[in-house]
Order: sequence, then C-alpha cells, then structure tokens
Amino acid sequence: MSDRVETSGLSVDRGLHRLVGEIAEGTGIEPTAFWQALAGIVAELGPRNRELLNKRDQLQAEIDAWHIANPGAIDRDQYRAFLTKIGYLVPEGEAFEVSTENVDDEIAVIAGPQLVVPVDNPRYALNAANARWYSLYDALYGTDIILEVQGCKKTAKYNPVRGRQVINYARKFLDQAVPLAIGSHSYAVRYKVVSGKLIIVMGDGSETELGWRECFAGYRGDPEQPSVILLKHNNLHIELLIGEGYFIGQGDLANIYDINLESAITSIMDCEDSVSAVDAEDKIRVYRNWFGLMKGDLSADVARGKETIDRSLSPDLEYIAPDGLAFKLPGRSLMLVRNVGTHMYTDAVTCAGEEIPETFLDAMVTALAAKHDLLGNGSFTNSRKGNVNIVKPKIHGPEEVGAAIRLFERVEQALELAPKTLKIGIMDEERRTTVNLRECIRAASERVIFINTGFLDRTGDEIHTSMEAGAMIPKKENKNSTWLLAYEDWNVDVGLSAGMPGHGQIGKGMWAAPDNMRAMVRQKIAHPRAGANTAWVPSAVAACLHAMHYHHVHVGMRQQQLKQCLRASLDDILTIPLLGQREIKQSKLIQELENNAQGILGYVVRWIDQGVGCSKVPDISDTDLMEDRATLRISSQHIANWLHHGITDAEQVRGVFEKMAGVVDRQNADDPLYRNMAPDFDNNIAFQAALDLVFKGREVSNGYTEPVLHARRCELKASLKD
Repeated sequence: MSDRVETSGLSVDRGLHRLVGEIAEGTGIEPTAFWQALAGIVAELGPRNRELLNKRDQLQAEIDAWHIANPGAIDRDQYRAFLTKIGYLVPEGEAFEVSTENVDDEIAVIAGPQLVVPVDNPRYALNAANARWYSLYDALYGTDIILEVQGCKKTAKYNPVRGRQVINYARKFLDQAVPLAIGSHSYAVRYKVVSGKLIIVMGDGSETELGWRECFAGYRGDPEQPSVILLKHNNLHIELLIGEGYFIGQGDLANIYDINLESAITSIMDCEDSVSAVDAEDKIRVYRNWFGLMKGDLSADVARGKETIDRSLSPDLEYIAPDGLAFKLPGRSLMLVRNVGTHMYTDAVTCAGEEIPETFLDAMVTALAAKHDLLGNGSFTNSRKGNVNIVKPKIHGPEEVGAAIRLFERVEQALELAPKTLKIGIMDEERRTTVNLRECIRAASERVIFINTGFLDRTGDEIHTSMEAGAMIPKKENKNSTWLLAYEDWNVDVGLSAGMPGHGQIGKGMWAAPDNMRAMVRQKIAHPRAGANTAWVPSAVAACLHAMHYHHVHVGMRQQQLKQCLRASLDDILTIPLLGQREIKQSKLIQELENNAQGILGYVVRWIDQGVGCSKVPDISDTDLMEDRATLRISSQHIANWLHHGITDAEQVRGVFEKMAGVVDRQNADDPLYRNMAPDFDNNIAFQAALDLVFKGREVSNGYTEPVLHARRCELKASLKD
C-alpha cells in the first residue's frame, strides 16, 4: 500500500491524511474540502511566501556588501540612510492604536506568567495547561527559595522545620498582596464568612477584615468553616485551602494546609523551536496532541514513585461569591499555539513534487483542531471569547506580518470560521521586525494579541545580519550591550504607543534556569516593572513563583507611567555589538569557545539522537538550563563570526568540539538512551550536526539552525531503519 494519498493535486502522507479525517469529524468541514482549500492556499500564497524569503536573502546580500565596502567605524546617519534605501527600514506612518476585538481576558486583562512547552510531549503539555493553579507551599518547599540552613534542609522525609519556613514566607506574601485591616495573616487562627464578608479571627480572639474588602472573591463549603477562601488582587486569584491532611500545613494556627496561586495564566503549545518534528510522523504527533487538548481528552501516564498516574486536563473550579451566587473560574491556562516560521517547508504534503510551506499546513490543521473548542465539542472550553490564538515566530518585517494575516483570512474562509477568529502573536525576535515593530503591529492591528521579545534568537539574528561588519563582542556581554537594552525598552514603548494594553500582551523572554528559583524571584520582577504584562517561565513551579511578581507590581499602572517616557532610541538598537580593536586573550577565547561548543553539543545530541526538542541541558558548569533551538542559533552564529574574522580557526574549533564532546558524554552517562559522541567523531551524526551549525553558519539564511538539524535528524532516522 502506498504511504501517500493523492488528493486535490496534493500528495499527502497517509497517516497525516487519516489524522485530518479524524480531526475534521464534528467540525462541519469535509476532509476533501480541507485538502482542496489547502491546495488553493498553496497555489495562491505559495509564490508570495517564496518571494518574501528571497527578499530576506537579497537584503542580507546588500547589507553584507555595504559592510565590506564600508569597513571600520560605522556612521549612524549613513547606515540608517542605507537601510532605508534598500527597504530594510520602512517609514513609520501616522499614529494609530490597535483595534483587536473580542480578546480573551487572560490576554487583554490579566497580567501573569506564560508557560511555553513542546506540544509533542503530552505530559509537558498537560502540566502547562494545568499550571493555571499551583501550590505555593510546594513551590517554596521544593526549591532554593528556602535556604537549606538552620535545620531547613530538604530531606527524604518531610522536614517540619523547613515547612514552618514555607508557611512564614507564604504569610508574608499574603500580608503584601492581601493585607489585613489590622494585624498579620501570621497571627490569624480562623477565616469565616459572615453576611458576605470575610472575617479573620486573630490569636487574641479579636476579629478583623481584609484591608481591601474587594479582595475577598468567594469561598467553598460552610461559610462558618469554609474549606476554601478565594482572594483576588491585581486580577489574580489566591486560594487558601483549609482543613487537615497535608504535610506542610500540619499544625498551622489557622488550619491552612496549602495556598494555591493562579499562576500560568496563558501557555503556548509550541509546534516550533521546542519540538523536534522533521517529517510526517513527527507532525502527526504534534497535531494529535493539540487536537487532544482542544477536545479535552488528552491524557498521559506519569510515573510517581512506584505508582503510575493518569494525567488529564483539570476541571474548572467552583465557588460561592460574597453575594451567595455560585460561579466558576478556569482550571486551565488559556492555550495559544505557536506555528512554525515562514521559512520552513515540509514533505508531509507536496504539490507537483515540491514541499509546501509548513506554516500553511500548521495554520490549517491547528485551526481545524481548535474549531472543536469553538463549537463546544470538547470536555472543556479553552477560549471563552471564541478565538484561536496563534503565535507566529521568525517574522521579518511588516510585509511578512501582512502575509500571515492573508493566510489567516484564507484559513478562516476554508474552515468556515468567523472573520478575525484567528488572532496573531508577533514574536519580536528578528532584527527587521524590531526596527519596524510599529509597522508590524499596524499590519495586524485588527488581530494582534501579543508582541514578545526573544533575546536568544534576536541576538543570533543580530550577529548574522552584521556578520561582515566585524567580530562581535563575547556572547554574554550582549546582555548589557547598547542594542539589547534599547531593544527590550523599544518593544514595550512601541507596544504602549500602539495601544496594546487592553487588547494584547507585551511579553518578555524566558528564565532558562529552572533549578535556580531564588535568582529568578530576585531578578524577574524586572519584567512587570518594565511594563510587560507577561513573561515566559520554564515550569509550573516557576510560574507560581513568578506570579508573586504580578501581585507586587500593578502592570496596568506601570504601563501608564511608562507612556510618559521617551521612546527608546532606534540608533541605539542599530548599534552593532562589535569587538572593535579589543584583543581577546587566548584564555578568554578558549573559555568562550568551550562554553558555546558545550552548549551546542549538549542540546544537539538529544535533538538528533532522541528527537528531544526541549529539555534541561547541563551547561559547562553542570547547571541545568532549559534549552531550545534559539540556544543553538546564538552560539553557532557567534563561533561562525569569530571564525570568519580570524579570532579563531577551523582547527581550534574542531579541537574544542572534540574536547567538549567528552564533557557532554560524561554529563549524560546515566541516560540509557544516550550514545557517546567520542571518540568516533567522523561517524557520529549528532557531532557532525554540531559542526555543521558552525561551519555552515554564514551560508544558512538568517543563521537558522533548522536546515542542518532537520537534515541530520532525517539521516539518523533513516540509519535506524536500515
């Protein structure tokens, strides 16, 4: 039997064709009509997609030529004039404000953390969706927030000394977020509801109320002895769980056995950078999991000790309001889906023997699956406003935003969705999007619900775009460089001036160290202070801890303050982070190369050999970092740049990679699925892929890692079938 199905001029992988038939059932869309529509989209929009990709290469060639012809110090005025002349910089139009309507509250109203997870892993996807609520006690007890001093060490058995520190920390948080009119939550011995008011009984028998009565949102159980008290502050909810039977809360004065925070308000189910999906088999897994989330029936077996738990989506939560009326709150985060970038093509579907743009297929299949949510076919509701929120990565400028909008229009027509059902999130992770961000937002002004910075990809594109300008500064120095600081401010400034508040999210990037929560709590408060109403986190625990920041900072008020500030400087953003006349000492050079090479190898070996697109990868000091493809882009581009400008040479780079392969082999020694790279480097596909990323770094469009990774992963998969 052929493994392809011929339909409407398309050649479709049989398994994918079968899955689309399953997804289509109950949507009102016949599978034949689906494929006819996709064929029409490919015919109509395919040439434009290729044209836009060619323009990327054309602009890059012109920029390369300009830098070669203008070596040395860069004159800002001349540089801006050149970028404007070639169409890299486009003129800004008149003032405007976005008009996106019918936006989900989780995006338009509520400021809070955002989880990003690979949708090809059902356990990760379910954990993220269910991270709307998370135990503050567990988040504190299990992380380095509570220092392991003075008897507070984490032990195999529950440590009551550590537990008391958790309770003390949580009570201090309550005092800041929802303070009492008199006294502290630390001295409360009972919470009860009387005539719609929350009454707190203190240790001395006196009674008080909340300092802000409006923070009492509801309860569950008997009002005299409620099992749950629901509080609300800055549009985020807090549950006080009252009763017996939980380790940390045992012996609590007020019998509070846990405190749940509303944590991951939104989650991005990722089909892109955090997955390893190179063929139809992989895409089927991605699409099937998203379909399961939209139908509400996705499940996964999770091992916990000697037991296996069947994990599924959490139900909504029920309460009684102060006025006595029953109501519900969502039990799950609002799920967005991130499609792949414009530059990706797939052989899962071909037309006239040619691969089709993968982003076309993603848009059609993910929207078809989400139609079940819109029609109420599933067990739960995701978007209560009837939207499909799609994040678009790797966009280069307003023309490409416009092309995405046209694609969305065609998908809506094909799937019989109301106009503007498909909303767009714009990833501000490419230099041409950054410098033209206002016009990018304008191009999507009726659909945009999200703009988000991405430091790693953005730095990778910064290096690749200006490859011929000269050698770049060491990678870590970019975090404090002129262009990056201006870029982070620029994103917020432009978003505020374009009227994003009330219509969409202004987001900030990932905290990559999931085991270093103490530092995250200390540093990541900078994101809401910067005016961002969401920021990425790597885990449910991190979402819970980051949620505290949105109680400390009222993002809406902060945004109003920032509107009065001057916009960040475009000239600063265009300041290329060049090394200039600085010399790199050999010790510093080796350190930089080893850091980059170890990071590349640690991620690539799992991507190629095991098909793992996102995981905790130990860095050179054995600190686990949550990594995805963006890590590779910046590290490979940095080495490629130093190679090109003679800071290092091919022999030295190869030697460093061989040395670091031994380090990565050691770090993965306990993984039974791991295959060592050393010493047979020439025949190890993963090792060769890592080298390709560096030695082919200049020639690959925009420095993207996907061409190398996909080719090498397909090679590995083919070798396993031989």
